[in-house]
Amino acid sequence: MTRKYFGTDGIRGTVGQPPITPDFVLRLAHAVGQVLKKSEARPTVLIGKDTRISGYMLESALESGFNSAGVDVVLLGPLPTPGVAYLTRAQRASLGVVISASHNPFADNGIKFFSAQGSKLPDAWEQAVEVALGEAPAWADSASLGKTRRLDDAAGRYIEFCKSTFAHELTLRGLKIVVDAAHGAAYHIAPKVFHELGAEVIAIGCAPDGLNINQDVGATHPQALVRAVRDSQADYGIALDGDADRLQLVDATGRLYNGDELLYLMVADRLARGERIPGVVGTLMTNMAVEVALKAQGLQFVRARVGDRYVLEELERNRWLLGGEGSGHLLALDKHTTGDGLISALQVLQACVRSGRSMAQMLAEVTLFPQTLINVRLQPDQDWKANVRLAAETKAVEAELDNTGRVLIRASGTEPLLRVMVEARDAGQAKACAQRLVESVRAG
Repeated sequence: MTRKYFGTDGIRGTVGQPPITPDFVLRLAHAVGQVLKKSEARPTVLIGKDTRISGYMLESALESGFNSAGVDVVLLGPLPTPGVAYLTRAQRASLGVVISASHNPFADNGIKFFSAQGSKLPDAWEQAVEVALGEAPAWADSASLGKTRRLDDAAGRYIEFCKSTFAHELTLRGLKIVVDAAHGAAYHIAPKVFHELGAEVIAIGCAPDGLNINQDVGATHPQALVRAVRDSQADYGIALDGDADRLQLVDATGRLYNGDELLYLMVADRLARGERIPGVVGTLMTNMAVEVALKAQGLQFVRARVGDRYVLEELERNRWLLGGEGSGHLLALDKHTTGDGLISALQVLQACVRSGRSMAQMLAEVTLFPQTLINVRLQPDQDWKANVRLAAETKAVEAELDNTGRVLIRASGTEPLLRVMVEARDAGQAKACAQRLVESVRAG
């Protein structure tokens, strides 16, 4: 069954345009409530959100939709996506709901869901919700309506959870760290986590006004972090995205490290401590250099589809613990059930503190292959898969690269974009090949 509303990470779009309208979101919550009630008489749902101004409106619509189906609601207020996942599990709730469009601009928003175990839900569950959306509503009578309450100190509980994942015998004392929360959901949480573990914290991107989330700050705009680290002569810089489930890290020199490098660093730290790691999961976008380096250490490496939910599925299938994406979604399943930017940062800092080595020293054996990624905006009726010129150019580029690079062309699951990526040992070749492919997309 083709999903009409759900993308790679929930339902997302521009606020005020279908499906991100209050009437649809109310219907969505009601439909989800009907699905939940097939297996539970009185479900309870937690709702958290990021700092977008539209969060108030969508929160009210979700609350009404769930209550109308006889589902109880607990409001968490602004809280990172992984914080909602954690509290859903800790509070023994039936479902966790996050109102966020992650790294997108403030004019967008979205809805995503977590299971009672705090993990992303499978495609089959989303399909069941879409079926329910096509059915007539089953409004609960007055005596059966759901109730709503707020959870006091949701942020404080999540802060303590994050700190608990950092080795108790270690401290961040003596380190100066710039923390950039992208004016998003972790604005009141991230600085406290690092400060309470002993670091001197310089906060940027921690003053949300409802309209400035991800605006020139955060993991998608790391230049602000690089400048702040250099200006303040900090030891590290940590940038999160709007809902704090992805991470970018900067060292004292201002060098930026992406998710592929951070994943390798997390693996290497565990290997150095004698932990057994049977395998690691990346995605179709993971840099080939990381795959080569991991295999050189005798580890299996598997590529999942792009999207942290698919990384998680592959990890669970293999019963492995570590995986992630170059975008900064990193998973350590012995620490959390989902990707968490704060916990991933703590794992990296823990590795550096324990070893007494810098990130650059720990990654000395990994030299990333140059990648060129170009986003091409698609027209509403544009069928890129039927583009004959693109198909021919793709074959030509692959033949030219032979076994020294890769081509990956895929549609974004959250935006009307075609992502064209070429990876090669030579940066100039990667760029030229990617540009040829983009020109064939536009010409077709």
